[in-house]
Amino acid sequence: MPPRRGFAKPKNAKGTIKRIIGYMGKFKALWLLVLICVLISSLTGVIGAYLIKPALNNYIIPMIGSGNPDFSGFVRLLAGVLAMFLLGTIASYCNSRLMLYISTNLLFNIRCELFSKLEKLPIKFYDAHTHGELMSRFTNDTDTMREMMSNTIPQLFSSMITVVSVFVMMLILSPMLTLVMVVTMFFITRLVMVVGKKSANAFRQNQICVGKMNGFIEEMIEGQKVVKVFNHEDHARKEFKELSNNLRKAGTAAMSFGGLMWPLMGNCGHIQYALIAICGAAVMIMGHTGMMHLNWFTGLLDIGTIAAFLQYTRSFSQPISMMSQQATSILNALAGAERIFAIIDEEPEVDEGQYTLVNAYEAEETGQKTLVQSFANTGEWAWKNPVDGSLRKLKGEVVFDHVSFNYVPEKEVLSDINIHAKPGQKIALVGSTGSGKTTTINLLTRFYDVEQDKGQISYDGIPLNQISKDSLRRSLGMVQQNTHLFTGTIRENIRYGNLNASDAQVYEAAKLANADHFIRHLENGYDTVITGDGASLSQGQRQLLAIARAAVADPPVLILDEATSSIDTRTEALIEKGMDSLMSGRTTFVIAHRLSTVRNADEIIVLEHGKIIERGTHDQLIAAKGRYYFLYTGNRITLDE
Repeated sequence: MPPRRGFAKPKNAKGTIKRIIGYMGKFKALWLLVLICVLISSLTGVIGAYLIKPALNNYIIPMIGSGNPDFSGFVRLLAGVLAMFLLGTIASYCNSRLMLYISTNLLFNIRCELFSKLEKLPIKFYDAHTHGELMSRFTNDTDTMREMMSNTIPQLFSSMITVVSVFVMMLILSPMLTLVMVVTMFFITRLVMVVGKKSANAFRQNQICVGKMNGFIEEMIEGQKVVKVFNHEDHARKEFKELSNNLRKAGTAAMSFGGLMWPLMGNCGHIQYALIAICGAAVMIMGHTGMMHLNWFTGLLDIGTIAAFLQYTRSFSQPISMMSQQATSILNALAGAERIFAIIDEEPEVDEGQYTLVNAYEAEETGQKTLVQSFANTGEWAWKNPVDGSLRKLKGEVVFDHVSFNYVPEKEVLSDINIHAKPGQKIALVGSTGSGKTTTINLLTRFYDVEQDKGQISYDGIPLNQISKDSLRRSLGMVQQNTHLFTGTIRENIRYGNLNASDAQVYEAAKLANADHFIRHLENGYDTVITGDGASLSQGQRQLLAIARAAVADPPVLILDEATSSIDTRTEALIEKGMDSLMSGRTTFVIAHRLSTVRNADEIIVLEHGKIIERGTHDQLIAAKGRYYFLYTGNRITLDE
């Protein structure tokens, strides 16, 4: 859906302006140069218009009336005008180049700060904001700021300087004609405001219709298979025709008002021009013929004065019109900046953990083996105590001790969860949708944290909140139900699990996940470029790559969140041995709806409504003929049985 280009108003314009000025402060010297350039380019235009008066009165009219023209003086005047306008052109060019440099670098800093903040925000922030909403901060909102910095602000400065200097020159030339200009400008402005309001409403309605139609088209394209299966083509065409007709009407109204604005302003400007010319000519004629008593207000007008004043009339109306447009642009940009700053001001992910994960090896010291930190990759991992620097070998023992959790205060998602995963054990979490399986994993990965009075999770005897999140997540490998692949080669996507992995390790991980066979049959093998989140691959192939990515990370603890949900039964059987090899010696948490994949788990935990209702091995739970038995067989057992 395209962005709405309607009017947006910031909630705290004053505070947002202060923030923007803070960013602009890094370019103080350049802003001073911009102001000087704008001043020069604006004043050259104003002074150039004034020179029409001496050009006519001192040179052109005398040339016509006498036989002794002053060509040399006229040429000097023209040369001065040319030099002045050349100076204005150079100043205008320098201004545009300086503003381009300032705006691109300023937005570079803002984008980097924004992206850096997004990388530091907790998962719950992303759960509360849509991807499109966040993307608009980098596109629409930054574009409005760029437009304001590079064009609007310089034009606003230029317009303000022009309006003030032109008005002063008008007063100097003729106070009476200035009054005529102000009165006519008042009526023109009122007329333009009325039409402009109707035009803004029409364009706003047009954007709403555009959004509805584009949203409908997007839905229909994505759901084309569903449309065809249920034979709803005629219904879809009818609905599209109605939306398109609404857009046609709204577009016609918007373009009618939009097309009226400039001709209206242009013709009103012509009328104003003619009125001032008539008034000026009348005063000049009556003053020279003695029909009118001249004073400081009317003044003695001549052709040069009237011509210069008429030129100023043209120069006065255009900046005012531009200033009204720039005001709207600035308010839109401030609203966009406010949305950007709202994300920058978000609280980053809090990490109070001090235990870190380090490489270690066992060494013989004082007659006994002890762990020693290694700065080479030894394949052994240990937790480093932040107080005394002592090391504790990473084993993969995870304990949930009376853990309860809720996303919102009034609804508890997990209630009194107790799990003890011993090193190397495979723990399966099963249950219906919404039972709390994924939430349990979110707590283990510290995407969300357990509140202080609602139980505790420990990892190798260390409270989970005392382990730094970077180290914790380095020790965990995760394969999610919804796989995500990045733009790049298949080799790079697998290596994402361990950026230091060699090609041999990448190939070994792919073989372990049974992905090597299909990868080598692709046109470019491991160098095949993936785009669009792997749209050219099947869902099963994408999941195999995700499993290979987890394998190359070689984590001590493995989390499989419906890791084989998109893999057919034959492929699942083929990778079963590879998965067993991957899980061997690792503590593994498996979330599964296909219960055939968890039969060999050391413990199966059945969750319902956030509570553990059953636990045991596959055989024990089948024999109990409870909830797990029903989920596995589909047969409901009555109490009499």
